[in-house]
Amino acid sequence: MAEVPILKFDDLDSVAKLQKSQRFHDIMKKVDEAMANGTESSSKGLVAEDDPEYQLIVECNALSVDIDNEITIIHNFIRDKYRAKFPELESLVLHPIDYSRLVKQIGNEMDLTLVDLEGLLPSATIMVVSVTASTTSGKPLSEENLQKTIEACDRALALDEAKKKVLEFVESRMGYIAPNLSAVVGSTVAAKLMGVAGGLAALSKMPACNVQILGAKKKNLAGFSTATALPHTGFVFHTEIVQSTPPPLRMKACRLVAGKSTLAARVDFTRGDLSAKIGQELREDIRKKIEKWQEPPPPKQPKPLPVPDSDPKKKRGGRRLRKMKERYALTDMRKLANRMKFGVPEESSLGDGLGEGYGMLGQAGSGKLRVSIGQSKLAAKVAKKFKEKQYGSSGATSGLSSSLAFTPVQGIELSNPQAQAGLLGSGTASTYFSETGTFSKIKRI
Repeated sequence: MAEVPILKFDDLDSVAKLQKSQRFHDIMKKVDEAMANGTESSSKGLVAEDDPEYQLIVECNALSVDIDNEITIIHNFIRDKYRAKFPELESLVLHPIDYSRLVKQIGNEMDLTLVDLEGLLPSATIMVVSVTASTTSGKPLSEENLQKTIEACDRALALDEAKKKVLEFVESRMGYIAPNLSAVVGSTVAAKLMGVAGGLAALSKMPACNVQILGAKKKNLAGFSTATALPHTGFVFHTEIVQSTPPPLRMKACRLVAGKSTLAARVDFTRGDLSAKIGQELREDIRKKIEKWQEPPPPKQPKPLPVPDSDPKKKRGGRRLRKMKERYALTDMRKLANRMKFGVPEESSLGDGLGEGYGMLGQAGSGKLRVSIGQSKLAAKVAKKFKEKQYGSSGATSGLSSSLAFTPVQGIELSNPQAQAGLLGSGTASTYFSETGTFSKIKRI
């Protein structure tokens, strides 16, 4: 219901007319008679829609909604009158009935330490109200306004008692008015849901998300932590099946129960199953699902390794791949560094086998660690052009040319390539089959 605007009328009877209406007295009289007769009238069996008792239950559901609206109107009247005495109280206590009880208990007293508020509110809220009352800017009410305020509080409390009696009557008849809904959530919660929704017909047309929050109240935490606050919780959350669920799963169970309650209400509205069998099946389904949620996860099964694929993989070929292989291929120097002679210790950067080993570098008979690195085919043309450009021309050489060459590695160098090639040999003759690269020979005596 939308919030009713603050009323400015001095006479409560001009705005709150339900309690003195003939309809209110007739329904309450019928409820008292039905409660006195007990379940004798319903022992004949399930009632139909044209049964007088069923019509009374429908009228009670509509009356409970009207009582809620009337309590809201009276609550606004009390707030308008009592705001001059304690303006901060309406923001501390939000529930209309709790506010009415508190106003009636406090009255015109300015010192709340002299007023016994135990049992009316939680202890934390009582402490906040007492501290706020000690610093309030309100003034005591006049005798006339105080009398009107106390009278409005009595009327609100009387309407609340009438609503409880109506809900008690509806609850006692829920077993045959809404048997499936009662089987899912219980007769007490079913009566509250029907009372707030405005009847079984209105409840059956509601979506499950709205059924879940029926009866939810806006709570004032008074500055305390919101860790324990439960938003979007109404009558369904306080059912026995939800409260018996572990706390981490309660909101999930609440949504499940709200959905099943909606299905049960639609079955009851169409009178589809009068034996409550569908309701019992829905409740059993809820119980099984909640038990399933609480089961531990299955153990992790050992996963076998996949069958090794020994077939040769398809590789890209072509000029680009060949060039890439040439670019990243092992050089002759690296190949020599990776090899070792049998029975001959390799030289190392730090000596005595410490540091980076040189392998067979320098053990091919040259007496040097430096090995001429063969130029790759990829850069052959570029190197040739660079050499011709720097050190000579492409035409005939003159008599003034010499074998002196300036290299970035050794500076000025005078070399004879034929002599170096004869000394090292070619191919594997410089390593495996050279005279200095063979196994040690043992002379027999």
